Amino acid sequence: MNIYLMVGAPGAGKGTQAALLAERLGAVHVASGDLLRDAVRLDSPLGREAKRFMDRGALVPDDVVIGIIEERLSRPDAQRGVILDGFPRTRLQAEELDRSLAQRGERVIAVMYVGVREEELLRRLSGRWLCRAAGHPYHDVSHPPRVAGVCDIDGSELYQRDDDQPATVRARLEQQLPPMYDVLDHYRAQGVLFTVDGEGGIEAVNDALVRAIAPPVQPSRR
Repeated sequence: MNIYLMVGAPGAGKGTQAALLAERLGAVHVASGDLLRDAVRLDSPLGREAKRFMDRGALVPDDVVIGIIEERLSRPDAQRGVILDGFPRTRLQAEELDRSLAQRGERVIAVMYVGVREEELLRRLSGRWLCRAAGHPYHDVSHPPRVAGVCDIDGSELYQRDDDQPATVRARLEQQLPPMYDVLDHYRAQGVLFTVDGEGGIEAVNDALVRAIAPPVQPSRR
């Protein structure tokens, strides 16, 4: 089984890239957040355990998350290959995932890092606006309103959520990026880390990911 990890900071577009790459490779895109919600919905034993923590807004323990991932890897469609998205987020989680996979005779064969400069992440994440009347979304760069501060559709005022304020975004990045860099270092030491520039267009970034993990072409022998 080919197991890939997709890693990227908030705003890097890793979820979009993971879904596109899974389609191109014929693999299964396994987003950890969706996986937890599915386990809860299916009311599996691990899903019930996860729900205990999710209901009170607490982090689901790593062993529960890894157990749910193991269940997902056991399904027949996972034999086509799996792209894990959203886990691991820390070096400890990466080490625990490696041990779990090794017990199954599996390992991560490639870690794909969608690299985006921190200032670009800040620009992407802090440029989001919503209209007060109906929540129509805008973005300073990718989808600006025709008139600054005014919704194109209903003319209501545009505002930023607290989570999208530049100071809040910067604080969140300062908290989340160091553990991510630790995960990258962990897999860099294993020789399975592939980095692509995540600041191009969606298709260009996806093409770069495919090239990064493609096996080398062997010369033909005549």
